[in-house]
Amino acid sequence: MRLDKFLKVSRLIKRRTVAKDVSEQGRVWLNGREAKPSSTVKLGDELTIQYGTKLVTVRVERLAESTRKDEAGELYTLVKEETRQPEAQDWP
Repeated sequence: MRLDKFLKVSRLIKRRTVAKDVSEQGRVWLNGREAKPSSTVKLGDELTIQYGTKLVTVRVERLAESTRKDEAGELYTLVKEETRQPEAQDWP
């Protein structure tokens, strides 16, 4: 499944166009490597997403073409969440 679609379906990012933009800005990493919107997401992959000064890492548990809002959290497991100082730009 494409990265931008997974981010939207899992509700980690609200809209697919925003997921695409965030990926193109270099704020999403797939298994420690910078990811493009078209990168393929597989079960067990780790995604790291930068939201401002917050860094969220999740593990992909399930893939689905669509899902209900209350089931979206079942697609991933939160691995870690951290906040960094604005001047610290040494993201993964």
